[in-house]
Amino acid sequence: MDSEASDDVDRVILRTLVENGRASYRDLGEAAGLSANAAADRVRRLVRRGLITGFTATVDPRGDGRAVHALIDVRLSADRESDEFGEQVKQFDAVIDAAHVTGRFDYHLRVACRDTGELDELLRTLKRRLGVAVTETRIVLRTDVRRI
Repeated sequence: MDSEASDDVDRVILRTLVENGRASYRDLGEAAGLSANAAADRVRRLVRRGLITGFTATVDPRGDGRAVHALIDVRLSADRESDEFGEQVKQFDAVIDAAHVTGRFDYHLRVACRDTGELDELLRTLKRRLGVAVTETRIVLRTDVRRI
């Protein structure tokens, strides 16, 4: 990533794109006080610098019948490699996000399951097949902010 500092205009463009990845260059320009062409130039520069790493659709897993969302903190067995766990956990469709973290736990997972039975099976599989020693699970009641 380029070390060139972003200015307030870049931050407005980035924030607007995070809120609405389909914002037009005209919309970006209005938000940042630029013409559509100037906004397009800024976006291209932000992509070249690596500040914008891609454009994607964010899908609500509930639309796919995955109504039970949970946060799972995972502590691996002492003989388990975190890199290997990180690769293996990618195979589970229910895992939306897997972050290797500091503190009491090794990983923080965000999962979306069809029901509590699927969540239970996921937890059992993590322990039986992926070398997880301890889990702490919380059901998500609602998500108030989601920017990434």
